[in-house]
Amino acid sequence: MTLKLITLEEHYMSPEVARATGPEIARISPGFAEAFSGEGGGPGSPDVEALGDLGDKRLADMDAYGIDVQVLSGLNAQHLPSDVAPDLARATNDRLAAAMNRHPDRFAGFASVPTSAPDRAGDELRRAVGDLGMSGTLVFGRTEGRFLSDPRFEGLLAAAEETGAPVYLHPSPAPLATTEENYGGLSEVVTTRLQTAAWGWHQETAVHFMHLVLSGVFDRHPDLKLILGHWGEMIPFFLERLDEMLPTRITGVERSFTEYMRENVWITPSGMFTQANLQYCVETIGADRIMYSVDYPFVRMDGAQEFLSEARLDDSQKEAIAHGTAERVLPNLAV
Repeated sequence: MTLKLITLEEHYMSPEVARATGPEIARISPGFAEAFSGEGGGPGSPDVEALGDLGDKRLADMDAYGIDVQVLSGLNAQHLPSDVAPDLARATNDRLAAAMNRHPDRFAGFASVPTSAPDRAGDELRRAVGDLGMSGTLVFGRTEGRFLSDPRFEGLLAAAEETGAPVYLHPSPAPLATTEENYGGLSEVVTTRLQTAAWGWHQETAVHFMHLVLSGVFDRHPDLKLILGHWGEMIPFFLERLDEMLPTRITGVERSFTEYMRENVWITPSGMFTQANLQYCVETIGADRIMYSVDYPFVRMDGAQEFLSEARLDDSQKEAIAHGTAERVLPNLAV
């Protein structure tokens, strides 16, 4: 069967944001440029032309592989210096909104928010959702070493809950000290890939999520929606262990990790097209908690249709994962 596909973790890079955040990315991940060279690099290296494209090339790739709609997101906003973050986030969102307006049946958007200027972040999310028609925000890891559970981000979380706009919690390189302690002592390329796409930034995102739970974020914001890529960034595979070792009588929060996952969280594959992972996550948190993503242009789109079409799921589950749940959960996704 050919499915309508809406994919949620599909990226572009604003040149201005890339220039402004380059020094910080190079500081915390010194080998990043070499390890993920867009010119003949290894797995996970982006198609550089596609990363900057919001038109013909992207649409041609979508058409070739049966992707109907991409929910586009800019990268790196959390590493913007505070003095330029509000203006650059606004400009990035305006550029994305213009692409959405040019192709309203093909592009939706997750906003960039200026978390290094936290008093402005909530207002920018409200503007992006209310005025620009975006469907949430993608947050690129920590900001100045702080998780979203830090009190400075309460205004952003309140805005996300108020607008119904999900927060897509995306991986980012761990702080440099973590990398040196956990991943150092290897070649620079191996350290960088271990620190990031192979393992480190998935673990980093899992820890970020656990901080949100254990600090009571979902108790203070019970309607907050969170999205985790890469099959839930390890969390579904440790839910039983987390519930056993961190019961509510110890944590003091209202629910178990499994309950938060089944009530506040949705997950996507991020191009990790592995049937065993899909089956496990369906059994653990339910097909209605899974949406679809490719992680383009870091991952190619080929195989996206076949993976879901061939899955050992009934047609209603496939339709929900392919597009139905996204259309239900994401605001402004009238496509």
